Amino acid sequence: MMKLYSGSIDPFSHRCRIVLFEKGMDFEVVDVDLANKPEDLAILSPHNSVPVLVERDLVLTDANIINEYIDERFPHPQLMPADPVMRARARLFLSDFEKQLFVHIPALESSDETTKEIAKKHVRDNLLLIVPIFSKQQHLLSDEFSMLDVAIAPLLWRLGHYGIELPNQAAPLLKYAEKLFSRPLYADAMTPSEKAMRK
Repeated sequence: MMKLYSGSIDPFSHRCRIVLFEKGMDFEVVDVDLANKPEDLAILSPHNSVPVLVERDLVLTDANIINEYIDERFPHPQLMPADPVMRARARLFLSDFEKQLFVHIPALESSDETTKEIAKKHVRDNLLLIVPIFSKQQHLLSDEFSMLDVAIAPLLWRLGHYGIELPNQAAPLLKYAEKLFSRPLYADAMTPSEKAMRK
């Protein structure tokens, strides 16, 4: 059985939990207290961080790699496109998300207000760049739910938690976010702490 070491408020772990629930698999989630990490996490992860997926002798430590592995190992429902061109586009999008959005997560969680404000502006500006996509299609890659939607959903869920307010022009993005949050398994993939982030 797969075992996922997961932080209860970590957006990267949240991504992996979404995929596991979407696949409807048997798995175990080990809830890691990031302030008091278990000793075995340091052995499994070179960075002593979550998420970490363990399956028999395999240990994976990056959310995107973990999710692609799960998607290939359990292909239904398929979250990465079958077409090589679309799959390459999806990977490019995911790489951009990491560099333009998720790289700012540590700063958003910082106690330094200046650092936090700069990160909030970067995230807000980059989210506004993807708003036009929703005039053409229902999801980020196409009209189908995909790994891109999985990747961005935890950040969209946490916008209020991080104090990020989007202007009126972001209405299509916020409508899309609500559609993601209303998926049948979305709530199942969240921890109580994550559910408490939004009222």
